[in-house]
Amino acid sequence: MKPDLRTTWEREIIVGDGAMGTYLYQLGFPVGISYEEFNLLRPDVIGDIHRRYLDAGARLLETNTFSANYYKLSKFGLEAKVEDINRAAVRIAKQAAGDRAFVAGAVGSIRGGKRANVTTQELGIYFEQQIAAMLAEGVDALLFETFYDLEEMRIALERGRKLTDIPVICQFAVDQIGRTLDGFTIPEAFGILLQEGADVLGFNCHSGPKGIMGVMDGVGGPLDVPMSVFPNAGLADYVDGEYVYGATPEYFGECAPSFADLGARLIGGCCGTTPEHIAAMAGALKGYAATPLASEPKLPEPRRSVAVSLAERRDADANTGGGSLGLPSLTELVKERHTVIVELDPPRDLDIGKFMEGAAALKEAGVDALTLADNSLAVTRMSNMALGHLVQSRLGLRPLVHIACRDRNLIGTQSHMMGFDALGIDHVLAVTGDPARFGDLPGASSVYDLTSFEIIRMIKQLNDGISFSGKPLKQKAKFVVGAAFNPNVKHLHKAVERLEKKIASGADYIMTQPVYDPELIVAIKQATAHLDIPIFMGIMPLASGKNAEYLHNEVPGIQLSADVRKRMEGLQGEEGRAMGVEIAKELLDTAMEHFNGIYLMTPFMFYEMNVALMNYVREKSKRSTAHLSRLT
Repeated sequence: MKPDLRTTWEREIIVGDGAMGTYLYQLGFPVGISYEEFNLLRPDVIGDIHRRYLDAGARLLETNTFSANYYKLSKFGLEAKVEDINRAAVRIAKQAAGDRAFVAGAVGSIRGGKRANVTTQELGIYFEQQIAAMLAEGVDALLFETFYDLEEMRIALERGRKLTDIPVICQFAVDQIGRTLDGFTIPEAFGILLQEGADVLGFNCHSGPKGIMGVMDGVGGPLDVPMSVFPNAGLADYVDGEYVYGATPEYFGECAPSFADLGARLIGGCCGTTPEHIAAMAGALKGYAATPLASEPKLPEPRRSVAVSLAERRDADANTGGGSLGLPSLTELVKERHTVIVELDPPRDLDIGKFMEGAAALKEAGVDALTLADNSLAVTRMSNMALGHLVQSRLGLRPLVHIACRDRNLIGTQSHMMGFDALGIDHVLAVTGDPARFGDLPGASSVYDLTSFEIIRMIKQLNDGISFSGKPLKQKAKFVVGAAFNPNVKHLHKAVERLEKKIASGADYIMTQPVYDPELIVAIKQATAHLDIPIFMGIMPLASGKNAEYLHNEVPGIQLSADVRKRMEGLQGEEGRAMGVEIAKELLDTAMEHFNGIYLMTPFMFYEMNVALMNYVREKSKRSTAHLSRLT
């Protein structure tokens, strides 16, 4: 006979299972179908996955019901089978679990971060229908997961508590310290949910271990509330038509005790995790002595947060319109001297004050261009077209904007490029773009009408005065088009072969992912010596030890050397940033010896770090020039 679940998490850590959907994808089942229908069509496959997680050490199995609600099943014509699919899912999980594990009925967010399409009344009906079906088969708990707002979570919790008194676990998809939920801080939101009947509170999906750990740290450490964490296996990358996750099982094993130290009593995995990830965490937590929970949680009294007014917008500069700055192109400058591009992320909100302050400081430091990403990592940010125009018109600083294939179809992409031409923004970087499903609006569509190769060709076609459809445009554009290059791969020559195809498509220059190993910089120079276009070597100063581990383990395309990770270990705040700048200077020493193009990325808007590095580049260039003058 299984023990009581509430009693169990009071005295020990319960290891949960890992991903279902992405694991089915890894096993060869295609996206675009209803994995929940497998409960009826392929119960053998679902049961086998449950058993794999059980054998790996999981003691809490989630039913294969994340999207098994009326609204989401209706997209596949399965709305009449809500009860059948949910009941079958519970039976399959219970049969696999036996007396060895608890079974939690998984209930996913219906809105998925979007406010449209489903009314509050409909949400209540859909949640109650799904929950009732799972309760009829006797689940041990309900797990509400990947919720983005407090209102929807409260609706699900209210309908659950209306039907049962079994344990309820509430998990939000949050990866940002300071994030609010419908105007409440995370601790305040947790307090509300506890009052309304939640047993366990926590986070899942959307980010890897470091992102979730950062949020747990940011709310004040252990809250004396049973918490649950089910992180993704880092951020997903889209490689050769497939989604790939980079965080290893070993890394998950290293992070598991830290989660437990922060108060997590249920620890599992979400997108990209496999039985191997669960086995690593179960092994790392074996023998872990859980600290008894306090009788009263350390949560503030819920109160409505004071709305922060939007920053006052500056008046448009009537005296400066669009139009090029009349400067030599970056591809011309880099032939003559060291040329520096600095990336500064557009804000996630409507306040551009900090961004413009950083841009002005970098302009003063002498950067040659400010590059702005296009909703990088699929996280919604202010338009880089709008900010690029402000940087150009107000500061006289050249903007270099990224163009992602993800967000616009052919029509939108050409329209976007025509707008850049009208504004005189002529330096662009063509990128594929991270999949929308892994960003802050997972319900959004990833378009991908164009590959990175095709978008380069199409933009260069505008330079010939020809539209995407082949019609004449009356005049020619003047775009200088860059391509992205990831050298942090096992086989560098294969990455260079891909790069050659981008150059054949028309790329004028290359910008690399950040590199943290001087030997790799030299290897890149040797591997690309035959290419006749400039390469801007990517360097991003590290902000802390946690930042270093996050980048190494969770962000696609970034690998840190063992030496760099060791030097950053445990550092934070000013001490961490100082070491990050020091390491970046050492990388610059090698990079500037082999490349004239330097591409600096700004972590967490700490633009002062790149101002310091820009000053270092200028001084180093002056010394080099003076030395050459003496030799001649």
